[in-house]
Amino acid sequence: MSRLTEVDLNLLVVFRHMYQERHTGRVAEIMGLTQPSVSHAIKRLRTMLGDELFERAARGMRPTPYADAIAGEVEQVLSALEKTLSYRNSFNPWESQREFRVAMTDLGEVYLLPRLINLLSKTAPGVRMTTVRDNAIPLKTEMENGRVDLAIGLFPQLEAGFYQRRLFNQNYVCLMRHGHPLSSGVFDEAAFLSARHIVVMAQDTGHKRIAELLRRNGALERHCLQVPHFMAVPYILSETDLLVTVTEKLALQTAQRFGLVARPLPCELPSVQINLFWHSHVHRDAGNIWLRQQFMQLFTE
Repeated sequence: MSRLTEVDLNLLVVFRHMYQERHTGRVAEIMGLTQPSVSHAIKRLRTMLGDELFERAARGMRPTPYADAIAGEVEQVLSALEKTLSYRNSFNPWESQREFRVAMTDLGEVYLLPRLINLLSKTAPGVRMTTVRDNAIPLKTEMENGRVDLAIGLFPQLEAGFYQRRLFNQNYVCLMRHGHPLSSGVFDEAAFLSARHIVVMAQDTGHKRIAELLRRNGALERHCLQVPHFMAVPYILSETDLLVTVTEKLALQTAQRFGLVARPLPCELPSVQINLFWHSHVHRDAGNIWLRQQFMQLFTE
């Protein structure tokens, strides 16, 4: 057989149809070719493979033993190639077993994932979700290389080559336990700045703004606890007189479950915009488009 670099893929497609139809006229009709073109392709196949492949019979053409021997392998190769080429251009959520990797913070997981997973369990039961932290991976590179599908949050490093879509804006509120000295009555800027705080210092979130607000007003020194993520914060709040400043949606998601009170932040702090990011390489990827649509459907305001 000829070297792989000399193989014309179109000839293998002709072989597949010829093996199935056993008639050059029907193959020409299926492939949108002239009958002489099909005959010429078969002649090239014979030269390439060193075998007659198809012989004249009473009705059409009959495959040789060699053609019978390779037909299954040719079909397998072409089917696998078709599946590979169509993978990014079609997506059936109900049948898909695809894994999607999405960069988000633990706060994003708390607010976004329950609703998303509930939706996927009904519409895409085989789809798997993996979340990653941008401070644990080089996010820009991972998205450029297709190893991370989407990112949700504040990612100023994702500019050239990336698309983004606004999902929602969030204001900040203060969370504290029921019965906290500041859970009722006057809660002004002076009361806020004199309180003891938990400061969440997660990277690429708006929480650095809160630390800067406290620092600017000379109150950062009075914070009692600094943590790198939000996971333990509700448990700590429910049993102490600390308070924490978080985004409103997260507070509403957390307050009732942990017996907490959310009060408006008495200091001026700009709202934070939460965006959905994806790389231009996957802009037309059917699966990525579908997942983006799920996030937009659930969370766009």
